[in-house]
Amino acid sequence: MLPARLILRPARPILDQVGSITGEQWVPNVEFISDWFQPIRFRVIAWSVCASILLTGCTSTLFNVPQGTLDERAYTSLYPWYAEFCAVSEISKKPGFGAEIVPGGPGGHSVLYLNGVCRVKDAHYPVVALCGTNNPGPGEGVGLSVNDHYRNANWIATEGRDFVMHGDLAPGEPLTRESYLRTQAKAKAMGILDGVVFHSRVFDDQPAGMSGIDFMYDMSIATDYAINLGRDRYCARVPLDRAKMAGIVEYLNAVNAPYRSGQQVFEWNVVQNNCSHLAHNALAHAGLWPEWGTDRPLIISAFDFPVPKNEFVNLMRRTNDMPITDPDAMYDDETARAAIIGQGWIDTGPGGLAEAERAVRPNDVYNTDLRLIFYDEPIFGHYQKRWDKIWSDPRYTNLHANLDHFARLYSTILATKPPVETGESATGKARAAFYASYYQTIAAEKAKLDAALGVLSVVPGQRS
Repeated sequence: MLPARLILRPARPILDQVGSITGEQWVPNVEFISDWFQPIRFRVIAWSVCASILLTGCTSTLFNVPQGTLDERAYTSLYPWYAEFCAVSEISKKPGFGAEIVPGGPGGHSVLYLNGVCRVKDAHYPVVALCGTNNPGPGEGVGLSVNDHYRNANWIATEGRDFVMHGDLAPGEPLTRESYLRTQAKAKAMGILDGVVFHSRVFDDQPAGMSGIDFMYDMSIATDYAINLGRDRYCARVPLDRAKMAGIVEYLNAVNAPYRSGQQVFEWNVVQNNCSHLAHNALAHAGLWPEWGTDRPLIISAFDFPVPKNEFVNLMRRTNDMPITDPDAMYDDETARAAIIGQGWIDTGPGGLAEAERAVRPNDVYNTDLRLIFYDEPIFGHYQKRWDKIWSDPRYTNLHANLDHFARLYSTILATKPPVETGESATGKARAAFYASYYQTIAAEKAKLDAALGVLSVVPGQRS
């Protein structure tokens, strides 16, 4: 079975302080580690970090995959409702312009884009809802970002996929100081930080002469909006439907509710409640995989927390590589079994595609040789091999190759279906009922795929 997540991963921001990565080698900061073993309240954190480093392997890479973006019009003609998880690189801002940004380290960041979801603009706070009664069009959605700056919110939402990824830049436009300020001004006009309060500590480095609100938008650009201005991104899509998206929306608003009311103060934590926890759990509410607990004891969280680049691979495997030809394996996966029986849905299916895009070049504001690191399983880690496979096999990145792959797979499953579920494999009423639901789901998915191929054939510039 495919693991829903990876355990034994070191904490990235802490790792950046206890050492540095040069190429593929981690070099410890002995003085800092020694200081951390003093009898202060971080002693347990230091122990967790050191244990994680000893038990875990890591691989840091610059952007080295084929760059390309999906045809948004063609994709949304088939899958208007979709989620897109993006693992994004570290950020490295050039000095001397605007707010000074401390490099976030090679663990990177993540954002979640939801096509078909809109900001509630008169809420004056991050609240989202389904955009309307009809299917959404290309780019009609929001990007969600979690940031340790926020005090009264876990996440904010930025509307419009193109602005989420590229800010106010036209295709091929370089990033200049002028286009940077233009993007920031547009974000302010959109009000994406309306009602959001930052922790007071964030303002310790506010430049003289810069207003508080300008500082907030300056600190947020290329992290919460306009991602590609200063970061590489690697994104994985998941086709959904209106009902699944509604469940995600309900979950997201519930997450922010206690911070909005003032009942709680949001405190970001790399191992207990980070940017990837929210994205992972939003997809869990669509039935994709189990939830990932937040705010668990540190001794547990330090060895079991989501990491952006790992989550990208986990999601691509979940949507493409579950053993769907084996009904027994699907039955043994509790989440897959529940989705098949309860929703008539298998999360491995057509449309789970990846795309990658570098930070904008030329770039007057940010450095663009950027790292994004895996935290791999000790000794026998396979994330790099899985990563390489995603970017080398067209079925993970090309819509036509992806659809053709699943068309063949569905045909094979239905052609080899036993005429009657008998014998040991059908022992027990629950398993027998599951087999019936499984084959019905495969047949329904094949019918939808056949219809999708027909739609795609009439989209200008596309072939079936």
